[in-house]
Formats: sequence, structure tokens, C-alpha cells
Amino acid sequence: MKLFIFAFLDKNQYFNKAGIMGTFSAKTEDIKRSWHVVDANGKTLGRLATVVASVLKGKTKPIYTKHVDTGDFVIVVNAEKIHLTGKKLDQKMYYSHSGYPGGLKAITAGKLLKTKPEDVLIKAVQGMLPKTQLGKQMLTKLKVYAGENHPHSAQQPVAMEIK
Repeated sequence: MKLFIFAFLDKNQYFNKAGIMGTFSAKTEDIKRSWHVVDANGKTLGRLATVVASVLKGKTKPIYTKHVDTGDFVIVVNAEKIHLTGKKLDQKMYYSHSGYPGGLKAITAGKLLKTKPEDVLIKAVQGMLPKTQLGKQMLTKLKVYAGENHPHSAQQPVAMEIK
């Protein structure tokens, strides 16, 4: 006599027809994307970037699957008013290389924040996403704007509060 006792199941587990437990894997038809808008005014760069990266990955959803892009769209406004702690405005460096010998360029976070404030947040979030094609696909759902205005009002974004 076989006795099967099934205790509490995780929300991502199910039983197939044979009674064997399996793990849920999200498919493209299961994904419902929503739009979120975040105000970066006075927020710390790293703390904001971690929250944005987790929403882009889809980790806030119950159908999160590691190898599928289940994330939502995120609009960040007021990127020019983002806050960096300590001496990072003067000491943090962003590097780029042209591919030619001696083609290394370096710029401080303060200068980059004055010239291209969107790039500071994009580079911070990009470092927290997978370094694969999936990560590039997730990054396309991030829309960053220096000022308060954005052209995505037709998508009816929901305001997301970050502490």
C-alpha cells in the first residue's frame, strides 16, 4: 500500500496527470506586462536601480521564471535629480573604449550626470541584469528621462513608490 502525503505546495508547483509534481514555467502567452513610473527625485542611485532591475526581471510577479522575460516596463523621470552618496560624484569613473590602441576614455559620475543624466541610471541597472541576450531584452523595457515629462502617458503607467 502506497501512502502519498502532500504538504504545503509552493505557488509555482503543480501535479501533472500522472500525479508527479512539476515546476511551473512561464510562457509568452502567460505574461501580462504593465507600465510603472518612478520619480527619481532625491533617490539614491543604487537603491533605485535594484528596485527597477527586479521589476524589469519580473521578480515581483508570482509567475517569475529565470529564463523567460516576465518583467514589466519601467519609466524613470527626473533622472537629473538622482543622488549619489559619499564622494562618488568626483571619484566614480565610467570607462569606454573605442577599440583602437590608446582609445580608453574615462568620465566622472558628476560630469556624466550633468551631460547625460539618463546614462548614469541605465548603466547602474544594466550592471544588475543578466549579461546575455535576455538581459538586453529586459533593458529595452527601461525608459529613462532627465525631466518630469515622458511620452508614455497613453500606456497609463502606475506610479511606483520607492522608499
